[in-house]
Amino acid sequence: MKLTVNTFLSLDGVMQGPGGKDEDTSGGFERGGWLVPSADDDMGRIVDSWFDEADAILLGRTTFEMMQAYWEQVTEPDNAVATALNGLPKYVVSSTLTDPTWNNTTVLSQDFLEAIAELKAESGRELQVHGSYQLARALHDAGLVDEYRLLYFPVVVGQGKRLFDGGAVPSAFTLVRSETTSAGAVHMVLQPKPFAAGDFEVRDGKEGVRE
Repeated sequence: MKLTVNTFLSLDGVMQGPGGKDEDTSGGFERGGWLVPSADDDMGRIVDSWFDEADAILLGRTTFEMMQAYWEQVTEPDNAVATALNGLPKYVVSSTLTDPTWNNTTVLSQDFLEAIAELKAESGRELQVHGSYQLARALHDAGLVDEYRLLYFPVVVGQGKRLFDGGAVPSAFTLVRSETTSAGAVHMVLQPKPFAAGDFEVRDGKEGVRE
């Protein structure tokens, strides 16, 4: 299976509490719900398209518990997100969770990166990470992410958990596709590639690039 990271981000890279004031207040975060003013039909279509590709869901414990509390209540049969989250196999990375109540859930406790690598080796379409900033960062640093689907919203939050903060393993990316929603959010699909750098230089009076 292809491992994809799917998440909402502010312009300053914050991914904490996008959908509600009380969604994730850890660390004293007080600016939850920052994407709500920019939510529109385009966003809904994009998010539905993410879940349409999923064969399994991979989450960190905090995101798992937040999603379970919300999405178990949604029984509308035409809701693509609820159908996927409530029906598909779910894997949660946790060293303390022992008896999850969300159906079809497996806990990955020890050697979780090795376990995730084994899941990737199974047949299927996508093993999808949603939110789960610590898990997403660990997967990035381990080189296990095949594709990022990032929906950037036109807001600076100024505090909160970030997808790529200090110390992240350097990486470049290939832009597979992008689009802009009617509310001004930018959806980017990116595939990692080796980090590279170079220099600009002037040679014989002409500006150029030295790699």
